[in-house]
Amino acid sequence: MNAMIEELPQLTCVKASGRLDFEASSGFQTQMEAAVAGAATRGAAVVIDCASLEYVSSAGLRVFLVAARAAKAANIGFAVCSLVPAVKEVFEVSGFGRIIDVQADFAAASAKLAG
Repeated sequence: MNAMIEELPQLTCVKASGRLDFEASSGFQTQMEAAVAGAATRGAAVVIDCASLEYVSSAGLRVFLVAARAAKAANIGFAVCSLVPAVKEVFEVSGFGRIIDVQADFAAASAKLAG
């Protein structure tokens, strides 16, 4: 699992890649906590770009949920985008697609959150 964080003017983009399983979830959660805190300081929204995320486990889903709740508590926007079919299926089956804002791609997420 690898995550690159890019700070844009109104957004913080987290590009997740690889497999987000139990072993990787702790490190990713630490990165997400830092990304959300940094975005909140700047008044920016957070987008997790999942175009290169191959797999997500239940532990990985928990990281998304914790990050979404932290963003909500900080009163900033939060979305995930570009879900590959395997990850999209996990979001749909688990019901996370109804809890977390899922956008088709980065452009759609950016347009919605950065206005």
